Amino acid sequence: MTRTTRHDSETDRRLLLLVGLVVFLAAAAVALSVYRIASGGPPGHRELVQASTVVFLVAVAATVNVRIRIRATTHGVSWTEVAVLVGLAVAPVPWVILATGLGVGVARALVRLVPLKLAFGVAKDTVTATAGGIVLLLFDWTWPITGAFSRTIWALVAAYLVVVVLDEALTFPVIGLATRTRIRDLFREHYDLRITSAIARFLVIVATLLILNSNPSFLIVVPPLVLSLHLTYSSRVRNRAERDAWQRLARTTDALNVVDLDKVLTTAVTQAAELFSADEVEIGLREPGRTVRGSAGTLTYDGPTEPSGTVDGSVISARLEGHDRTVDVGTLRLRFRGPVRLSEREQYTLRTFASALCTAVRNAQAYAELARVANEHAYAATHDILTGLANRRHLLDQGSEQLNARYADGVTALVLIDLNHFKEVNDTLGHAAGDQVLMQVADRLRGAAQGGDLVARLGGDEFAVLLRGLPAPAVAAHRAEALLAALYEPLDLDGMRISVEASGGISVAPASGGMPELLRRADVAMYQAKRAGQRISTYAPTRDTADLGRLTLGGELPRAVADHEFTVNFQPIVDLCTGEVTSAEALARWHHPVHGVIDPLRFLQAVERSGLLPAFAEAILDQALIAAGTWRAAGFDLPVAVNVSPRSLLDARFPGSVLARLRAHDLPPDRLILELTETLTLSQLDVVDRVLSRLRDEGVRLALDDFGTGYSSLSLLSRIPVHELKIDRSFVSAMEGSAEAAAVIRSTLDLGRSLGLTVVAEGVESEPQRRALWELGCTAGQGHLFGRPVPAGTLLSTLHRGFGGRAGALAPPLHDAGAVLRLPAGRRQGGRGRPERLPHLPA
Repeated sequence: MTRTTRHDSETDRRLLLLVGLVVFLAAAAVALSVYRIASGGPPGHRELVQASTVVFLVAVAATVNVRIRIRATTHGVSWTEVAVLVGLAVAPVPWVILATGLGVGVARALVRLVPLKLAFGVAKDTVTATAGGIVLLLFDWTWPITGAFSRTIWALVAAYLVVVVLDEALTFPVIGLATRTRIRDLFREHYDLRITSAIARFLVIVATLLILNSNPSFLIVVPPLVLSLHLTYSSRVRNRAERDAWQRLARTTDALNVVDLDKVLTTAVTQAAELFSADEVEIGLREPGRTVRGSAGTLTYDGPTEPSGTVDGSVISARLEGHDRTVDVGTLRLRFRGPVRLSEREQYTLRTFASALCTAVRNAQAYAELARVANEHAYAATHDILTGLANRRHLLDQGSEQLNARYADGVTALVLIDLNHFKEVNDTLGHAAGDQVLMQVADRLRGAAQGGDLVARLGGDEFAVLLRGLPAPAVAAHRAEALLAALYEPLDLDGMRISVEASGGISVAPASGGMPELLRRADVAMYQAKRAGQRISTYAPTRDTADLGRLTLGGELPRAVADHEFTVNFQPIVDLCTGEVTSAEALARWHHPVHGVIDPLRFLQAVERSGLLPAFAEAILDQALIAAGTWRAAGFDLPVAVNVSPRSLLDARFPGSVLARLRAHDLPPDRLILELTETLTLSQLDVVDRVLSRLRDEGVRLALDDFGTGYSSLSLLSRIPVHELKIDRSFVSAMEGSAEAAAVIRSTLDLGRSLGLTVVAEGVESEPQRRALWELGCTAGQGHLFGRPVPAGTLLSTLHRGFGGRAGALAPPLHDAGAVLRLPAGRRQGGRGRPERLPHLPA
């Protein structure tokens, strides 16, 4: 049994229970009336005449009614209560109750109603007559009218309201259950006309009783008045029904003006069920063979055309054809549970609706075909025909969109894969076999890629995989290994087992150059792997001989140094707890007269190879120390951190040059922090050890930059006497979503505490990152949350302005002033061998 069938069975059961209850109440009222009449003795002539008159009036009132069709059931709205209330006013209540049941029964039997409707009609009017009689008895009603007129009116009003309200309260639930219509919709429908009609009927009742009470001969004017009011009410109901029907038709045809075929069919089925008051609507389309079926509430079937089978009730069909009747797209069927014949107006509405639906279906089908062709062309333009993978154009578009995304999550990398000796497959087995190899390789790469990756074929035997959302750059190598591992197993080629070897190049998203540069770097790395006989190689700028831009810039370095085109910006380093600035890092910039501001990544290696490194380093160091002196004079005694090239550490004269610059600017050595990059080779040279030891002994502070990204962190710490460790920004940005990144940060902080080193986190972008780092034990950080790199004067103005009225602060404190926090002992320690100054740390 389907869900709809179970629902219908439950509705029918509730309908029978409700009708049975009404019949029971009516039977009880009739039994009580018979008992009262029998206990009063034999009826007199006057009582029989009154009862006969009431029977006649009720039968006539029940016969003359307004016919309204709801689904397959036709209902009549009559003036029975007028006859009933007049009878209750002038005749004994028991006699009127019996006369009402008899009169309604005669009228309903003449139109040959089904037994259930006949029983309900008789019982309902009997119950309402009983309720009205009880109200009049409670008001001590007497006839003829002898008391005050006001009391008489209020008695009639009360009785009439009870009869009308009870009549609708019993009728509408039964109609709603019988027609599967919401009861509240029935109560709302034509409520204004029902109220107007009720008032008119009450006035007729009052006028009739006044005439009977004063001069019964004037009663002859009552039937024409009643008939006139009834005809007026009937006309208004019909006009209202037709107006509503045309408005619903207009709304429904407007709703069909969409280009989605599913929406057109759903709207047509649900709206047509309400428009024609049908129990079910079915639309059958010829091309493709599809049937959609449902009611006013929802769809019950949507699938291939199936035989209709035996239908209970009646079906009214309309062809879905245009105005010229040359196109027939299907059939619209209205299903009713009982016999129904549409009026002339409804037949015209059906033809109009079917024509509009035909047009909407044809438009939606045409649009779907156009969309399908457009999608095919768009797919062909962005995908490789042989393998179905993305092509070079699609890779470049998607990669550029990813690199340009302002809030892209994670790191973007590219893996370029080239099949080794693929030409031999084509030459030996033919191009058809080569195509099979390419398709199987594509399938394996597609299966090995993760959900956010984009696999592409660039042409020939060259493939690429765009890796998105990596937690750290180092993860790209592991993902590339997994991709190439998918090609280890031999391929099955028409019964032959063929092994495929491949080389891969990895590049991480560059700071500039976009997707073309990323692809170029991956290509460079791939050829590096081929030349070295390796499976995978990661792009290394030092081995990139194709960077013409660097070669061009290298030739302009002497002029840039002579013209002082190298400037320094400063990024503040703050206490993560208090938000106060503790130092600043100097960042070199090249203000090129043609190319604008050039990033250090593009010119630093050229500077190192040019022989101009000492002059460049002196220029940067001078600007950094001048800025530190300016801040100190203004009341902000902040150390300044300067990055040192590994090549500078090979120069034994470097410490003397640094100390001379400090004396020239009258700054203590501990106001300078030299940041070193992890370099295994240099850390093993004795000259480096001597240079760093002398700087350390003179009081210059040393920091190990980008800690955790190299291969010799612990080895460096065992040889280089540093004061600080700087956690690379890639770990900070990935700490919230990567367990590996969080573990690196935690181990670095533990290492720093155990060795008494200050730990600075780079790339702090948000308050949650700041708080998480502080709770892990990190005391200092730098990043865009606190400030971007700016000139020295701008930073000084920012320090004066402060935050929240606190000069020298760039962020609100994490804890209220005076709060007592218990910190690990290692967190309060300074550098190795001497106390570390950590300003404003809570005790």
